[in-house]
Order: sequence, then C-alpha cells, then structure tokens
Amino acid sequence: MTVPPRLRRALVRLRRDLAFVSAGVPLHLVPVLLSWWALSLLLDTANGYSSDAPVMLPAPLALLVVSGYGLTEGQRWRFRALCGVELPRLRFRESKRQFGYHVLIGPLLVVLEILLLTLLLAALTAALVLVWVWLFPPQWRIEHAGYTTTGGYLSLLGLAALATVPPLAAGLVRLEILVGRAVLRVSRSDELARRVEDLTESRAGAVDAADAERRRIERDLHDGAQQRLVSLALNLGLAKATLRDLPAEAQEVIDAAHREAKDAIEELNNLVRGLHPAVLDELGLDAALSGLAARAPLPVRLRVDLPTELPQRTAPAVEAVAYFVVSEALTNIAKHAREATRAEVMVTRLGEILRVVIADDGMGGADPSRGSGLKGLAQRVRSVDGTFRMSSPVGGPTMMSVELPCPI
Repeated sequence: MTVPPRLRRALVRLRRDLAFVSAGVPLHLVPVLLSWWALSLLLDTANGYSSDAPVMLPAPLALLVVSGYGLTEGQRWRFRALCGVELPRLRFRESKRQFGYHVLIGPLLVVLEILLLTLLLAALTAALVLVWVWLFPPQWRIEHAGYTTTGGYLSLLGLAALATVPPLAAGLVRLEILVGRAVLRVSRSDELARRVEDLTESRAGAVDAADAERRRIERDLHDGAQQRLVSLALNLGLAKATLRDLPAEAQEVIDAAHREAKDAIEELNNLVRGLHPAVLDELGLDAALSGLAARAPLPVRLRVDLPTELPQRTAPAVEAVAYFVVSEALTNIAKHAREATRAEVMVTRLGEILRVVIADDGMGGADPSRGSGLKGLAQRVRSVDGTFRMSSPVGGPTMMSVELPCPI
C-alpha cells in the first residue's frame, strides 16, 4: 500500500513535532523541580518548620545555576536537531536570559507540553478502546454486552481528539520557537559587539601570523640567501687577490662581480632589517631603533623611554609596527623631505599606550592622502588598533605621531 506524499509529509512533521515536545519535557521540568525545592525550603524557613533549611537552601540554587548552562545547550540541540533552528550560544553576561527562560517561561511551556502528550495518550486509548476490550477475559465481555456501543462512541471521540493533535503540536512548536528566539536570542547590540570582538580576535591573529611569517622570511634570507652571497663575495675576493695572471678583461669581470655581490649583500641586509631585524627580538625596540638612527643619512636624535624587562616589555607585534613606522619615516625623510638637516624620534610608553613621534626640519608639504608610502604606514598602524596623525604645513616642520595600544 502506497502512502500519499502529502500524508507522508504530514506524518513526518507530526513525528518531528511530537519528538520536539517530548524532548522539551525533561529540559523544562528539571529547573521547575529545582525551583520548587528551593521555594519549599524558603517556606519551611519562614514558617519555622525546619532549622536545617537555611543550610540546605544553597544546594538547589547552586544546582539551578550550574545546570542552567547544560539545559541551555540541551535546548540549543533540541531546536537545531529537531526543527533546524539555530539559537546563539549565550555568554556569561547573558545568563539572566537563561535564568528567565528556564525558571519563568519553562513552567508554562512544560504544562502545555504535558497537556498535549496527555491528550495524545488519552486520544489513542479512547480510539483503540475496542482493541483494549479484547484483552479482558471473555466472561467480562459476556457480562457487559453493551460495551460495543459505548466503545464505539469512545473510539469516535478518540479519533476526533487525535485529529486535533497535529495542529496543536505544530502550534506549540511554533510558539516555543518564537519564545526561544525572543528570549535566548542575542540582541542586535550584543550581536554587533560579539562580531566586533570576533573580528578583533581574527585580525589580531592575522597580524600575529603576518609578523611570524616576516620573522620566518628574515631567518630564511639571513641563513640562506645572505650566507650564499657572502660566500660568493669571499670567493670572488679570493679570486681577485690570487689570480693575478689572468687577462685584464677577466680581472675586470671578477672585479665587477665582486662589487655586485657586495652591493647585493648590502641590499639584502637592508631588506632583512626592513622585514624584521633580529636585534628587535634579542635586545628590544631601543637597540633596534638605535641601529636605524645610526644608519640614517642625516643626523637623528633618538629618545626612547621604555621598560625593557618582561613582563613590562611591549608586545612583539607592537614593537614590530613601531620599528616599521620609524624605519619608513626616516626613509621618507631622507628621500622626500626637502632641505631637511636633522630628524628627531621620540618613543615613550604612557600606561597602555606606546607613543612614537618622528619630526624633521624640512620644508613640509607631505600629504598622506597622496603618497602610497604614508597610506601604508597608516594602514600598518591601524592593523593593531593604533592611531596615525601627521602635521606637515608648507614651510615645515613635519611631525608624525603614532599611538599604539600595548595592554599590560
């Protein structure tokens, strides 16, 4: 016998609704019983029936608080697995929503669930009453010859009651979904705050990953390509010093290759220092910035006031950003600051803020909106929630101020 598709879908939906309602009974009943236990202890204390009630009172309250998180997870599973409704995972500060749902709304829902299941059981019993009668001894059926009439009426009544179960179950499921979404949902402001936290964490992870990747590239260049170039330059230098009997053309080729190798080593050194200098990890920001100031093509006055001991030392990611800012700023001053004769770099830490100020006495006129280098600096600073400000009026001086958060 083939079941019509519409009837099959109705039966599947009814089975899902009844499973949803049945699963809700124990989840709603546990906090009700714990609340009733706590209430009875309070009444015993108020009436003086029990002297142990004040001592026992924390037990149901503690169980109610502890079980609330497990019950909420059970409700989330019930909504997700049986109805395909995803409820958000509430955090500790939203526990009052869980308490209100389990203690205040749960008793009303469990009453409706029990009434529906009782109606279903009673309707099935009445609809099958003529079947149940055959479980009695034959003598009983002989003595109660009119049972068929009464049983027929009960069967019709049971079938009528069964017909009301599917719409009542569907209505109760819709009601619970509406209540669950309304009470256990996350408000728009909380959802946005949670999204901001998640984005902040993911961005911090991306920044840390990028910093770790720069460290890896720096190590690979330092231990690989740089060492090969140094070895090549040494060999070319030895060849230049020992092979004196070569033709002049060959000597010129070796000499040119030696110079190119040394220039490549210098460029690679600058690239490695720009990525992530090893001295930054080993000796800290002060030593790394001192090296930058010493290599700058114009005089640089450097003042650094930072704690150097752990755990007060600034986070490595923040130190890397500060180093990058100073390095790029000094490079820009050397290339673009017209008539600049000196520069000044000041790095201080005020509480949880690392402040970096770079100034020069050039002719000014720098515009962050026009230069890709300054835009890159601002983006690098914003990657760690820092602030970037620049003042460069025509005629000078130019001052760049960067503030980086560095929580202790």
